[in-house]
Amino acid sequence: MWWFQQGLSFLPSATVLWTAAAFAFSYITAVTLHHVDPALPYISDTGTLAPEKCLFGAMLNVTAVLCAATIYVRYKQVHALNPDENRVIRLNKAGLVLGFLSCLGLCVVANFQKTTLFVVHVSGAILTFGLGSLYMFVQTILSYQMQPRIHGKQVFWIRLLLVAWCVFSACSMLTCSALLYSGNFGPDVVQKLHWNPEDKGYVLHLITTAAEWSMSLSFFGFFLTYIRDFQKISLRVEVSLQGLTLYDTAPCSANNERTHLLSRDL
Repeated sequence: MWWFQQGLSFLPSATVLWTAAAFAFSYITAVTLHHVDPALPYISDTGTLAPEKCLFGAMLNVTAVLCAATIYVRYKQVHALNPDENRVIRLNKAGLVLGFLSCLGLCVVANFQKTTLFVVHVSGAILTFGLGSLYMFVQTILSYQMQPRIHGKQVFWIRLLLVAWCVFSACSMLTCSALLYSGNFGPDVVQKLHWNPEDKGYVLHLITTAAEWSMSLSFFGFFLTYIRDFQKISLRVEVSLQGLTLYDTAPCSANNERTHLLSRDL
């Protein structure tokens, strides 16, 4: 059995691979059509103009669903491993809420372009990256709480390093973007898709975009740490019939209906 066939390990793997493909396809399309510069554009700039914005939005919507599914499975796993730990249960619920809100922000970023609705787009980015970073932090605390009883210390240290990477990237991005959009570099910075080295604020632009890509990579790395955990979990759906028909009142006897149901199954 291949590693991705064990448990639900395919879920975080598919999330990362699909998101990377969304970024790559949008970037290649935007650069090929000369809609953005090849040197470190904003991730969302690669999905600002048609036709790449259609691909960018559709694929990131799927990413949001995959992320939500991964976050929910992780929530159920931690809950099953710590049924009596009140502190862990509270943190786990907080992580679930933060994760879902981050997925909602990703949908907003995917469907509202920066050049069209800047405030809405930035709000979605804050939800995605801000609450996503908090989600990573909460999961790292949970990893600390569960080691070494449930898993080794190595997982905790890897996740802690990824959180530190994410925080450093976030601080760099916030600082440089605040300076870039302060109004000292012209009113068209928001709408600007092409940058030249001689432009004012070019260095700040590069630092901001590099930090954004770096932060995204830290998210990828964090979700990849779920692969080994998800190899040891599986979910199944159980159907419980509350009646033998779909009528409010059964038109026939229970025995006849049971026989009919079984005959259709066979």
